[in-house]
Amino acid sequence: MMAEDKTSFPRQKALIVAGPTCSGKSALAMRLAEEINGVVINADAMQCYKDLRILTARPSEEDEKRVPHFLYGVLDGAERGSVGWWLPQAMKMLSYCAQENLVPIFCGGTGMYINALIHGIADIPPVSDQAREAAEILWEKEGGEKCLENLKEQDPQTAAKLKPQDQQRICRALSVLMGTEKPLSYWQSRPQKAGGNCDFHFFHFAPEREFLRSRLERRFEKMLAAGAWEEVERFLERGLSSSLPLMRAHGVPELKRYQEGEISLEEAASLAISAMRSYAKRQDTWFRHHALGREEDGIVFKNPISFDPQEDEIDLEKASSLALGFLKERGF
Repeated sequence: MMAEDKTSFPRQKALIVAGPTCSGKSALAMRLAEEINGVVINADAMQCYKDLRILTARPSEEDEKRVPHFLYGVLDGAERGSVGWWLPQAMKMLSYCAQENLVPIFCGGTGMYINALIHGIADIPPVSDQAREAAEILWEKEGGEKCLENLKEQDPQTAAKLKPQDQQRICRALSVLMGTEKPLSYWQSRPQKAGGNCDFHFFHFAPEREFLRSRLERRFEKMLAAGAWEEVERFLERGLSSSLPLMRAHGVPELKRYQEGEISLEEAASLAISAMRSYAKRQDTWFRHHALGREEDGIVFKNPISFDPQEDEIDLEKASSLALGFLKERGF
């Protein structure tokens, strides 16, 4: 009888470029892809949608011609993307890259997507549209405080992690409860769907928050100049439910109020920028509390990256040189 072959094969290498919005992730990911035969794979929830390329800062057509991009603009705005949808797509991309001898570079700021890629996710059954709509109607009727109280009675473990303003997460927990007749905490305690069995290396953007404030303001002004308002106007003409993820993309609710005559365009822009700053703060908090790997497995950039660096910004060429030197030492 032949002895079992216990030869170990090297695990697939993969990169993660993550951090808050407007910190320069995409620029670095593209440069690395050009240098190491890589492809850029989206790990940003809003950039999965076909609609609102400008407002969601999706890579341009020119960028997509420079290097291969995947999982960008693949969902319609009427669909509901989720980490449960995204992870199987990401796993398919890992298989594709392994077959084609390409380096997968996951780029984005949606912490739950990246955490699922590294660690896997709970295997929760699909929730019906009826259960989801019932949870949203309950929220609109009762509000956050009452909904959280209701959740606390039936799923105290999940409720303890939430605040009354966490609309999306509370409605998700309630819809799981209604749709499966079991609390979210039950499903999360069961065996998980596996993430990527990879040798992950990372580049984590963790700039001081004040560094991003002016960048976010300049970015939104550029978005408006590039046609973001007209893009949102066309999207709103579809008359989609306000509960859909893309209808809550930063800038959409504010520009909708402008469309309806409630506020001026200047006020809408100010509110949108404020919402983006709050979101960047939440992203930064997430990544500071959810490590992307061991300290020796990556680089943390404390400053945003820019093609044309201003004060407190890092030149793209310098950042690329640091990153490529790091990867060369690790066999990329």
